[in-house]
Amino acid sequence: MRWEGNEQSENVEDRRSGGGGGGGFGIGGRSVGIGTVAVALVAGWIFGINPLTMLSMLAGGGGGPAQVQQQQGPAQKPPTNDKEAAFVSTVLRNTEVVWGQIFQQNGATYHAPRLVLFRGYTPTACGTGQSAMGPFYCPGDKKVYIDLAFYDTMTHQLGAPGEFARAYVIAHEIGHHVQDELGVTAKVDQMRGRLNQTQNNAMSVRVELQADCFAGVWAQHSQESKQWLDPGDIEAAMNAAQKIGDDALQRSAGRAVVPDSFTHGTSAQRQRWFAAGYKNGRVQDCDTFAAKSL
Repeated sequence: MRWEGNEQSENVEDRRSGGGGGGGFGIGGRSVGIGTVAVALVAGWIFGINPLTMLSMLAGGGGGPAQVQQQQGPAQKPPTNDKEAAFVSTVLRNTEVVWGQIFQQNGATYHAPRLVLFRGYTPTACGTGQSAMGPFYCPGDKKVYIDLAFYDTMTHQLGAPGEFARAYVIAHEIGHHVQDELGVTAKVDQMRGRLNQTQNNAMSVRVELQADCFAGVWAQHSQESKQWLDPGDIEAAMNAAQKIGDDALQRSAGRAVVPDSFTHGTSAQRQRWFAAGYKNGRVQDCDTFAAKSL
C-alpha cells in the first residue's frame, strides 16, 4: 500500500503518553480490578458479550451505559516522526474524503469522527476502553479508539499481516460511524430492548457485517481515486476478515463453535460482505438488515 506522502487527518488524538498502568479502571465511580477486567475480556471474546457492557455489569452498574469519570487532558497530536500514527492518520483522512464525497452526492453532510490512539486503557463515553478489546467505535462521543499494539496482535497472533489489513480495521470502525451518521445505530438501539440475547446477537451480526461492507465501499472508492493499492492488498484485507470471523476466533480459543453466540459473523460472511462493498462501491449494496441470507 503506497500511502506515504499522502494527506493526513487532523482528527487524531494521541493519549498514549497518559494511558496504561494503575491497579483498577474507573467505571461508574468504582474501581474495577484487573481480575475483573480479565473476566470481561474472556466473556467478550468467547461468548460474544460486549466487554464494555460486561465491565459495567461487573462493576455494579447494571446493563446500561457505564458512567465514566473523564479525566483526560487537552487533546494532543501524534509526533510527526511516528510512522504508525502517520499511517493511521493517512487512512483516516482518506475515509473522510471518500465518505464526505459519498454523502455530498446524496445530498447529505458527513461529520468526520475523531480517532483516539491510546495504550492500556482510556475513558470513553461508552465505558472504560481497554486495549485487549481491540479497536472499537463509541457512538456516545463519536470517536474511534485503537491501541496500535493490536496491529502486532493481528500479525503475530491472528495471522493477518499487511498494511491494508490494518487499513481495513480502521475502515470497519469508520463504518460504524457511518451507521451512526445514517441513523442505523439509533434504530438498532431502539429494537434491542425488545429482543432476547440470541436475537440481539443476530442483530449485532448484521450491524458488523454492514460495517465490513462499508469498509469495502471505502476501499473501492479509495483505490479508484488514488490507485495506491499493491497486488495482494485486497487479499490481505480478505485474510484479516477470515481470521476474525466468530467461528475462527472460537476455534482458535479452543472452544466449540456456537452460532447463537456470534456477534460479528463467520469468516465467510465477513469476507462476503467486504467483497460486496468493494465490488461496485455502492452503499445500497450493504443492506444487511434486508438480506434474507448473510
